[in-house]
Amino acid sequence: MKYIPFILFTVLTNAAAQLMLKYGMMTLGPLSFAGVNPVLKILQIVFSPWIFAGLCVFVVSMASHLFVLSKVELSFAYPFLSLAYVAVAVFAYLLWREDLNAYRIAGIALICVGTVLIAHSGRKTDEAAVASRALQSERSTIQ
Repeated sequence: MKYIPFILFTVLTNAAAQLMLKYGMMTLGPLSFAGVNPVLKILQIVFSPWIFAGLCVFVVSMASHLFVLSKVELSFAYPFLSLAYVAVAVFAYLLWREDLNAYRIAGIALICVGTVLIAHSGRKTDEAAVASRALQSERSTIQ
């Protein structure tokens, strides 16, 4: 449970990156590769300010996720990333008035309930992992 703040940081930076990428694509307008060099077009997209910022924040999110994966089980950490869907849906509604209908709200509620269940399942797992690491450390010290 002590790594939940790091997991939530990963989730929030992931969501922020997605929002920046969306805004960046909105500022670029409809994409067309007709009559242009595709490599130049991709570079233009990647180095537009909001896209580049979103990609940088996504790298921070991935670095945070790697740290989390070094500390907790994948089956515990990974499902928390679904909370990024929740954050993105809410912020997309607030920023751009994207549709947030009853089906989406129900899906968001299910994601939240599932994440709470997973968070509670990690208590024993974290305690067992700590005990296992301590035992392994003792064994390596003895040998």
